[in-house]
Amino acid sequence: MSVQQRTLDCKDLHSYLKTLTATVLDRLYNHPATCLAVFRELPELSRLYIMRILFVDQAVPKAIMGSWVSPNSAKELEDIVKLLTELRLWQEVEMQGGLKGWLLNPTFRRNLKGALLGGGNEWSMKPPMDADPKARGIAILDEYAMGRWECVLHFMVGSHQHEVISSDALQILQHAGLMKKEPGENQLTITRDGFQFLLMDTSAQVWYFLLQYLDTATARGLDLIDCLGFLFQLSFSTLGQDYSTDSMSDGLQKFLQHLREFGLRKDGRFYPTRLALDIASGPKKSMLNTMTATSSNQSSGYIVVETNYRVYAYTDSSLQVALIALFCELMYRFPNLVVGIITRESVRQALRSGITADQIVSFLRQHAHPECYKEPPVLPSTIADQIKLWAIERDRFIYKDGVLYNQFDSQADFEILKNYAQERGVLVWHTTHGRKMVVTKEGHEEVRKFWKRHSRNGSM
Repeated sequence: MSVQQRTLDCKDLHSYLKTLTATVLDRLYNHPATCLAVFRELPELSRLYIMRILFVDQAVPKAIMGSWVSPNSAKELEDIVKLLTELRLWQEVEMQGGLKGWLLNPTFRRNLKGALLGGGNEWSMKPPMDADPKARGIAILDEYAMGRWECVLHFMVGSHQHEVISSDALQILQHAGLMKKEPGENQLTITRDGFQFLLMDTSAQVWYFLLQYLDTATARGLDLIDCLGFLFQLSFSTLGQDYSTDSMSDGLQKFLQHLREFGLRKDGRFYPTRLALDIASGPKKSMLNTMTATSSNQSSGYIVVETNYRVYAYTDSSLQVALIALFCELMYRFPNLVVGIITRESVRQALRSGITADQIVSFLRQHAHPECYKEPPVLPSTIADQIKLWAIERDRFIYKDGVLYNQFDSQADFEILKNYAQERGVLVWHTTHGRKMVVTKEGHEEVRKFWKRHSRNGSM
């Protein structure tokens, strides 16, 4: 029995922007790269509406905009109206004659037009004038980026093979609640959230880590607007191309140095890596629970799961082995092969650590060996179902704080108080046998006061 598990809140780009204040958003839209990146991530219908009013410098009546979709799409229209309003991309205004209309944010309109059509101030990053005599190829950049990021993950799982990570990364791991320092201990230990973090997709890990960094940007003496603007600029750069740092402010130079955990190299010039380029788009859709295999997963997968619960991992990476050991019992280890078995106890141990059943299933599917794709499903359905059933075993009961009421003088008194608690939504449980009821801790005071008034009036 346990309280249902909490999953990490890994916001997508729009969800993160909604948490920013109106002032910050308005300043942010002064960057053409930001406007283009936000526009790019909007749903298709939202982009259609933006483009139809982009060159209209006045408000457009709601009735006219509502006629652009069929009546069957009314709910979808309502959703995009809410999204665009929360992102401050447009606002509701009152037009002549009392009509209500929508007016596109002037700052957003101006900078999006500049990004799409050209003109205005230059906003894209420029390569240096002189060629780099030690130019890095894409393969080298990929290897470097993943090597840097795996250092962070090695540190979290306690691997002895990890390199030293920066003090900035250590602070972010603690700020995010992924690791903590126990009283009297000098070393950091991984938390429940940290275990969940390890099984997330790499893109989601990097995005979540970056969100935690941005939370501390102001405390580090950095301008949040400049940092976000640079990240959006970065998303439009070219993989393998080097860019100059000469025109950057001291704050951005410092920010660039911190991004080395994502493989961003800095030597008077910098090379955006694949991890860094994916940052601005946030985590992929349904990254935490319903991650689907892509072509890159198919080529890099290494796990085979059989219907007898045996797991074969064709890898020599100590990090990948450590991740599998989070929910498997390891049986044999060879130079390039690890054999384990998924058991009820190994899954329950993972659940106790904070990992969810959906994350285990998603991890196995995401890292399935290329041979598994020849005969779908890549993960036997019996295995996926059993892992979820083992998780359900722990969620059959949910603990809640409450207050017990009993020893009623009559059935009528019991019914009066039960009905009162039920009407206010604070009744957790009741039984007529023995006339007992439990109300929530929050609702106890209100129910107690009602019962005092009722008892006083009944005795008069």
